[in-house]
Amino acid sequence: MEKHLCLVLLQPLFSAAGAGQFQVHNFSTSFAIGNFACSNRKFLISISVLWCRTGFEEDKNFHVVLNSVIAGRYHVTEYLGSAAFSKAIQAHDLHTGMDVCVKIIKNNKDFFDQSLDEIKLLKFVNKNDPADKYHILRLYDYFYYREHLLIVCELLKANLYEFHKFNRESGGEVYFTMPRLQSITIQCLEALQFLHGLGLIHCDLKPENILVKSYSRCEVKVIDLGSSCFETDHLCSYVQSRSYRAPEVILGLPYDKKIDVWSLGCILAELCTGNVLFQNDSPATLLARVIGIIGSIDQGMLAKGRDTYKYFTKNHMLYERNQDTNRLEYLIPKKTSLRHRLPMGDQGFIDFVSHMLEINPKKRPSASEALKHPWLSYPYEPISS
Repeated sequence: MEKHLCLVLLQPLFSAAGAGQFQVHNFSTSFAIGNFACSNRKFLISISVLWCRTGFEEDKNFHVVLNSVIAGRYHVTEYLGSAAFSKAIQAHDLHTGMDVCVKIIKNNKDFFDQSLDEIKLLKFVNKNDPADKYHILRLYDYFYYREHLLIVCELLKANLYEFHKFNRESGGEVYFTMPRLQSITIQCLEALQFLHGLGLIHCDLKPENILVKSYSRCEVKVIDLGSSCFETDHLCSYVQSRSYRAPEVILGLPYDKKIDVWSLGCILAELCTGNVLFQNDSPATLLARVIGIIGSIDQGMLAKGRDTYKYFTKNHMLYERNQDTNRLEYLIPKKTSLRHRLPMGDQGFIDFVSHMLEINPKKRPSASEALKHPWLSYPYEPISS
């Protein structure tokens, strides 16, 4: 027998008053969304518990059973895969008749807290996009079940990394043509423009965080706001997956929404060629790749960077410390160009990516400005369904 309770929660506080009896602690909490402080706002989360259990026993594993029903509502139809702090399943919502994705968060306090942050942000973003116009993942439900936080969202298809890899290895028709890259770019920029308009920085845009909604119509959605932050927040110095990390972040300079534009430029180059644009195994080798392909870093950026000394000598020579010998080794960037790296791209595409990958963030376009670039209105042949 299951009993459905509701808990006001920022930290899971629940105690058993006796066998089969439960006491729910309700708290008024305060949290901020950007500049909007919300005092006495209650963050509600449903908790589905077994009659004689608190729902917070120590159990690190959630065992997925096909054809089982979760919380009396979600009929499990397929196991989709796992990530660092979650696993995902496809389920049929018995209440709405829709197929959905259920993300099961591992039973770990840090993962739990980060997921609550993402839930808050998704609720905030979805509320500001009621018509679902801006290509951001839709959140449907969330609840605590059998010692795990579960997040229910719209069911999408493969991410761009997985799909591109499959497309190349299968030997079929190339999917990421110029017309499709143009369409994907517009959708991602519209998503970023919307997020940035709300004061949010995504902070982890990469191929794995852009999912296909429709292959035939070339529709995509941006996911994973777990690392996102408001521009008004105290910004973390460690953001973005390394291969898509903007120079200002590496150097320890103040950053803003334009770091997402840099990441998108990296993604587009990768989709065009099938290879990571700035291949690297450390921040220093990443900088070497950036300098070699895009050009030198402004002296003013080097002078103001809090972490410049970690990668450059006083004479602005790029170096890396050998972890085995503890000696400094100078890195000489191999000179090449975007045109050489993107042989399959047309001139308009190359110019656009170059525009996105402006090293100086003051010269780099915002998402709104990038949407006005001529390449995005070039009349390619319509995408066939």
